[in-house]
Amino acid sequence: MPLVEVAEEDRLRLGWYTLLARLLSGAPDRDFLVSLAALEGDETELGQAVQTLAQVSRRSEPKEIEQEHFTLFVGVGQAELLPYASYYLTGFLHDRPLARLRGEMAELGIARQDNVSEPEDHIASLCEMMAGLIGGSFGEPADLATQQRFYDTHIGCWAPRFFEDLQASPSARFFMPVGTIGSLFLQIEAQGFEMAA
Repeated sequence: MPLVEVAEEDRLRLGWYTLLARLLSGAPDRDFLVSLAALEGDETELGQAVQTLAQVSRRSEPKEIEQEHFTLFVGVGQAELLPYASYYLTGFLHDRPLARLRGEMAELGIARQDNVSEPEDHIASLCEMMAGLIGGSFGEPADLATQQRFYDTHIGCWAPRFFEDLQASPSARFFMPVGTIGSLFLQIEAQGFEMAA
């Protein structure tokens, strides 16, 4: 939830980023799965993807999703997908995009969480940071220009490809609609920034 009052459209954006961060940070436990199963979509493409996620959540067990999450994002040796900006942008982990992100985090007053072992350029962390910029978790909510700069530099330049890869993964059953939601939401986000420019 936002720490300060934000406009309705920003609350919606914050909600989508928060949902994606939570879905991609680890396999959902039973309580979260029950919440996801209760989601209702509408007739839009994004709404249909939400309905699909709800249906899959109703039919899934936490252990199955945990195994799917491991296969997709952790793996033995190497995961099927590496959800890091550095990897997508350079082909290597812990590369220049991560260093650039760490510099910008310091400028924006964003600190790495002590309990997170993943590099900060993990897609879940980036979605969480974007939610924080919108909702004011790091002080005042960031203005739209700052949000757009962060989005363009750290999310929009690679995350759409990641979400497409997630949708297309043969191992993704529960996470396939997560990929669709991420892909559609980022299209809307990019269009919104374009219209505001």
